[in-house]
Amino acid sequence: MKENADAMEKKKFKLKMPHTFVLLFCITVVAGLLTHIIPAGTYDRITIDDRELVDPATYHAVEAAPATLFQILQAFPKGLEQAAEIVFFIFIVGGSFYVVQKSGAIDAGIAAVVRKTSKKGILLVPILSIVFAFGGGVYGMAEECLPFIPALVVLCVSLGYDSIAAAAIALVATCAGFTGAFLNPFTVGVAQGIAGLPLMSGLGYRIIVFSVMVAITITYLILYCLKIKKNPEKSLMHEIDRNRDIKMDLIKTAFTTRHKVILLVVLGTFALLVFGVLKYHWYIKEISGLFFGMAILVGILSGRESNQLAEDFLEGCSSLTYGALVVGLARGVLVIFTDSHVIDTIIWGMANAIQELPSVITSLGIYIAQIVISFIVPSGSGMAALTMPVLSPLADIVGVTRQTAVLAFQFADGFTNVITPLSGYFMAGLALAGIPYQKWIRWITPLAVIWWVAGSIFTVIANAIRYGPF
Repeated sequence: MKENADAMEKKKFKLKMPHTFVLLFCITVVAGLLTHIIPAGTYDRITIDDRELVDPATYHAVEAAPATLFQILQAFPKGLEQAAEIVFFIFIVGGSFYVVQKSGAIDAGIAAVVRKTSKKGILLVPILSIVFAFGGGVYGMAEECLPFIPALVVLCVSLGYDSIAAAAIALVATCAGFTGAFLNPFTVGVAQGIAGLPLMSGLGYRIIVFSVMVAITITYLILYCLKIKKNPEKSLMHEIDRNRDIKMDLIKTAFTTRHKVILLVVLGTFALLVFGVLKYHWYIKEISGLFFGMAILVGILSGRESNQLAEDFLEGCSSLTYGALVVGLARGVLVIFTDSHVIDTIIWGMANAIQELPSVITSLGIYIAQIVISFIVPSGSGMAALTMPVLSPLADIVGVTRQTAVLAFQFADGFTNVITPLSGYFMAGLALAGIPYQKWIRWITPLAVIWWVAGSIFTVIANAIRYGPF
């Protein structure tokens, strides 16, 4: 009896992780309370070469505008409004891929792959990870990786891994590429332009960083996949993945000509996506239209009637309502800070805190400051426009090269993209994979610590070698 009582007592006091909506709403409330403590202030903005930049010498206090209770409640609908493109992108991509899923082509194709690679399926992890890493490092792939996630979930679960591994191949490998970002025009290019550095300078060191970060990430993923393959119950997503609608008889599932044609259409869609992004700078609207067109074509090829095709699409959309709403709720924190005029104060305070430190410590201070800021401002180009005009002259004052300051910026942007709930595309990726945020954080934390330590080492080395040209 005593043992039962002790067990009940332990169960009673067991800490329960809050629902993602509860967690994000609490963060929004805390952000609202902080606006009553953090002084309101702003930098003047100037426009150079069609870019709006912060003038680092113009920080000044403005009239306080702390968030009211009603503004906190409005943060959610305002967040949905501001993130509308991403929210509807989630619906369209989800609906489009559900149409593909209902055609049976993905199941049949994955079944064929599993039959042929059942003993060497682990090779797909490094191969696909390298592809996504190059996407992040070369042209700043972010939202573009989202359409791949539903198919990766089917692939990884079928190979005996889990949906976390699937999302990680797309999201984490891409962010590992971001950290090296040797040719990324949206992060390094923007930051170097603001800092007055030659565009794409310092390429050699960034290639080394890229190689090491991608190697670390792939090693982590392979070890995790092997562990889950050996013991599926160790997966945080074991129960959820077990109940997914992925029912394939790997022996009886035929891979027909129709299936092959449909998958060729899907592959052609991805090829057009890459071409459009690189050649014509497509973004969310264009990519959404592309996948909507894919859904229509796949529906026709699969022989679905028009009404059934519409119902399939809407069913796919409805299954992602949770994830789409999470994006808007997460954006609410940024709404609170922006409307209350405290973001610039946070930047100004961090710059002042590290200004008097020795250069080696200051370089780490800039690195840490950028990481903290990137949690609030997840947009790489937006964070560059906000922080580099302040941190570039600060680097000059404390004896840190501007190239090192840019390196610290790109590390922060890459590392936090798959951690901060304020990142719209990241939360969209979790929604597409059906992964609760709290489970993802439990999985990613060890890798994030490794990333942060490696980033600090690379930052210190950059400072020591006077990483330049200046």
